[in-house]
Amino acid sequence: MSIEVDWFAFVQVFVAALIGALLVVGFYAMGLRLLVRAGRAPVVAPAEFTDAITVISEKDARRAAKAAAKAAEKSPLTDAQKQAALVGAYASFTMCALAVLAGLALIVVK
Repeated sequence: MSIEVDWFAFVQVFVAALIGALLVVGFYAMGLRLLVRAGRAPVVAPAEFTDAITVISEKDARRAAKAAAKAAEKSPLTDAQKQAALVGAYASFTMCALAVLAGLALIVVK
């Protein structure tokens, strides 16, 4: 019994996974960047963990939210530029979701 490896198929899967990962991470990062430029920085409330993870306090969370609001007020962008950045952010998140759905379609179809 002889086992043969189809190296070309292996390379195809590797390249597809690499391109998919780059697309998803790239579009997500660009979407977050544009979201921040639009003045809508995502501020996440701290989570409560039981053990080894140190979590920021409520005071630090309020301070971060205040700093984000202050930075949004100081933005040198006009309202039209902020709106364009927001539309670009949503388009980037949409492209990220489409890249994930395309990867799932490749798995299901083949």
